[in-house]
Amino acid sequence: MTMEATSAQKETGDLLFEQGKITEKQLEQARRSQARLGIAQHRAIVDLNYASEEDTYRALAALNHLDFINHDQITLSSALLELVPMKLIFHYHMVPIALEGDVLTLVFGEPPRQMELGNLRLLLGKRLKVVLTTPSSMHAVLKKQFGLGAQTIQRLREEGGLNKEPSEDVVFDVKTTDDNSAMDSTISDFVDQILLEALRLQATDIHIEPYHSSIRLRYRIDGIMQNVPVPNVLRQLHETIASRLKIMAGLNIAEKRLPHDGRISMKTGSEEYDLRVSVIPTKHGETICLRILGRQSLFLDLGQLGMEPHHEALFAELTQLPQGLVLLTGPTGSGKTTTLYAALAHANHESRKIITIEDPVEYQLEGVSQIQVRQDIGLSFTAGLRSVLRHDPDVVLIGEIRDAETAEIAVRAAQTGHLVFSTLHTNDSISTITRLMDMKIDPFLVGSSLVCSIAQRLARRVCRHCMEEDKAIPENLRKEMALVLKINPAEVKAWKGRGCIECNQHGYRGRVALYEFFFVTDEIADMIEPGLKTGHLREYMRKQGWRSLRELAWSRVQAGLIPVAEVQRLTHRIHFQAINAGM
Repeated sequence: MTMEATSAQKETGDLLFEQGKITEKQLEQARRSQARLGIAQHRAIVDLNYASEEDTYRALAALNHLDFINHDQITLSSALLELVPMKLIFHYHMVPIALEGDVLTLVFGEPPRQMELGNLRLLLGKRLKVVLTTPSSMHAVLKKQFGLGAQTIQRLREEGGLNKEPSEDVVFDVKTTDDNSAMDSTISDFVDQILLEALRLQATDIHIEPYHSSIRLRYRIDGIMQNVPVPNVLRQLHETIASRLKIMAGLNIAEKRLPHDGRISMKTGSEEYDLRVSVIPTKHGETICLRILGRQSLFLDLGQLGMEPHHEALFAELTQLPQGLVLLTGPTGSGKTTTLYAALAHANHESRKIITIEDPVEYQLEGVSQIQVRQDIGLSFTAGLRSVLRHDPDVVLIGEIRDAETAEIAVRAAQTGHLVFSTLHTNDSISTITRLMDMKIDPFLVGSSLVCSIAQRLARRVCRHCMEEDKAIPENLRKEMALVLKINPAEVKAWKGRGCIECNQHGYRGRVALYEFFFVTDEIADMIEPGLKTGHLREYMRKQGWRSLRELAWSRVQAGLIPVAEVQRLTHRIHFQAINAGM
């Protein structure tokens, strides 16, 4: 029996209901889920997302007459950790935090059974005091202290498949035996942990990088690379981990001299994912990058993109045009593909034929013919685009305009009855004009074919669980915000995240898309001629009421969606160029 079960009169849900954290209907549903799945009631409540994990476990601690502490209150010392073997820490999911006399305080992620406490008293030779935290907090503490997958690595050590303490002066190696089935299973488990942790943290990329005496694991979360603690001895296993991933991706494990790419399909619960695997050889071994693409998580509804209402209405009109060129600009990872696919989904109708040519085809769209670029057999954007136009499509998506020839075909296709969507690398939407002319496109063709250019960025969202008002807004930025938003400087507000378990202590959770629209009107088309300066065009657009990406972002800051630091990070260069242009 668990400690929770000893309080037969009242369960976690009853206390949460009394506190107003859940409704009576939710309590009944939790009880049904508890009975159907055979799990504890507090787990059913958390799984159903009826109450926060912290509120639920605080109630659970109260019912069991235990103290509760948060993640940031748990501090570990090497002296205390020496008292408790690592095997026990991972088996019972607990850590020691204090020793007073012969009383050892242990923090658990779940209330322990009386039999488990009895075993621990005998093994540790101490009287025990039990404190409760949340499973997420315990997971974070164990990962920070021992590294991701430490329990799996410990198991491999015990099975004799790993040197205990590698020397810094020797080449790392994995011990081999006649029967490696146990080791293979352990490595497979560790790779699964890497993938599942990335999905839990909503990472978009996984990077595994070997160095002389260490291995670095990093996830790209909300566009920023974040280091993931791993056990020190993991360097010994790098070659085995690389081989496991290459097998999963259908790659040749014997080829270690050349870069190669593959793909892994995986499913967790109801979610399906594609992992694009890229392997490149480096001095200390193969560096592996896995890009995570969620098949169900793609936003195909324009309303989910986060555009301003008037921008969303204009964008919807663009998808219904009979012809013209619509370009999205921005750096890699700014969400251009998601926006383009949402445009195609909105344009998709049985009366229209839609063809795309992409590198790679990241998501599959029903009712859309998609072509994968293959440079090795001569199927480039240019070659594929010529063949696509022979099929008389109504809408064409070109993954990226990379060269003058592709740009020329795209512009002429937009003039001959095709609606063309594509991407172009420029710093802002207005620079698209000069970029196309730099690619030797005739100014008349640019003015007559380009309908709209949209600059896009993805800004990290302030974590709503730990957001607090930012009192330290620099005075120059406060004045800038007030000027743009047409408010008094004293009314300027901004928020930031202080860091919590929900955002992995970073203060950010999720991202918000920022859009800057530039429409080519007849007046602007007449201005497009050789020698046109972007600064002059930007100055003219400002007089017409056009607002830059930076100016649009300040309203998101005032609304509490993104912090000031994100506006600075994403638009500083654009702002600097705008200042220079006005000088």
